[in-house]
Amino acid sequence: MNTPQDLSVGTFAPAPGAAPLGRQVLAQAAMETRLLLRNGEQLLLAVVIPLLVLVGAVRGAPRLDLDSPHTSVDVLTPGVLALAVMSTAFTSLAIATGFERRYGVLKRLGAAPLTRGALLGGKIGALLCVEVLQFLVLGAAGLLLGWSPDIDVVGLVLAVLLGTAAFAGLGMLLAGTLRAEATLAAANLVYLLLLAGGAVVLPAAAYGELGDVVSWLPSGALGEAMRAACEGSVAVRELVVLAAWAVAGGAAAARWFRWE
Repeated sequence: MNTPQDLSVGTFAPAPGAAPLGRQVLAQAAMETRLLLRNGEQLLLAVVIPLLVLVGAVRGAPRLDLDSPHTSVDVLTPGVLALAVMSTAFTSLAIATGFERRYGVLKRLGAAPLTRGALLGGKIGALLCVEVLQFLVLGAAGLLLGWSPDIDVVGLVLAVLLGTAAFAGLGMLLAGTLRAEATLAAANLVYLLLLAGGAVVLPAAAYGELGDVVSWLPSGALGEAMRAACEGSVAVRELVVLAAWAVAGGAAAARWFRWE
């Protein structure tokens, strides 16, 4: 134990001030990830629903006209992985951020040393952490069902990052412009519409003449890019479409997002 005589200059070196930006982002990302994983509704959207869709679609594949030379599980598993990205980056993010606005969480965080950029960086980091968990669970389920992917890593990483950016921009736009209850309803409605008719789980070719239209949606572009990446190729056009949605959604969110 130190005595007063042992305390020389420099024994204690207080360093008041905010932590470095990188440490702030990591701390915020860790907190956001814990909050997401502790929320039952978020887990339902992130893991349970995509898992049920995967098992149900593979079991019911004989009734679907997939129009693909690949097996049904090879077609459906990448689509469900794309659905998982959409669930987390759009629906979960929009709902969580909308209620954070309503309860004044964002306003209070604005009074902390945490900058808006660090706050957004933390949210993006949390999304990527949850997506890794989703891919582990859904990928394992797909392998158990007979999935045999030939993954192009570059195509897969680009599809996930651009898809996350596109849907996160749209989710933040929704959460920053509507009331929390309206955000909840709109995010769930858009999710169901894109799940049913957005060419995210099923290939665009399965929609007939509408396939050319829905492939320009972020859901269709992400689904096609994921299927191509899991078949060993890079879907350049779909990645460009996702990049355009990411830029448009991010710019709109930056312009109209209200923090309070």
